[in-house]
Amino acid sequence: MSELTTLARPYAKAAFDFAVEKGELAQWAEMLAFTAEIARDERVKHMLDASYSAEKLADIFITVGGDQLNDFGQNLIKVMAENKRLKALPEVCEQFLAMRAELDKEVDVQVMSATALSEEQQQAISNKLTTRFERKVKLNCSVDEA
Repeated sequence: MSELTTLARPYAKAAFDFAVEKGELAQWAEMLAFTAEIARDERVKHMLDASYSAEKLADIFITVGGDQLNDFGQNLIKVMAENKRLKALPEVCEQFLAMRAELDKEVDVQVMSATALSEEQQQAISNKLTTRFERKVKLNCSVDEA
């Protein structure tokens, strides 16, 4: 996994810097999330492991991506295919989203409780964590009665 992290880093950084420059962070986040899902598909994983040409793999991603990919997104796919890095797309997406969260000063927090938390309790937790981390906090609450 650490190899994929290393391989993904320059692509995530390039996409992030470009998205910031163009003011298209949301669009790029959607494109990367969509292409990451394509890369996670078992049939596509099989194709990535087979000896398909870079051009063929790029065409598959671009065709499946359809209108979800703009010209710049398609270019990223082509470059990653040429460098045999399409397997790293899920990691590229994760790193891109982490950079976006850092820019937005946001943090996702998982909260598990024995019973459902009231709105007031969730707000109190959120306020305390916002003060502690000096970031906007997004709570993801779940219940585990065990």
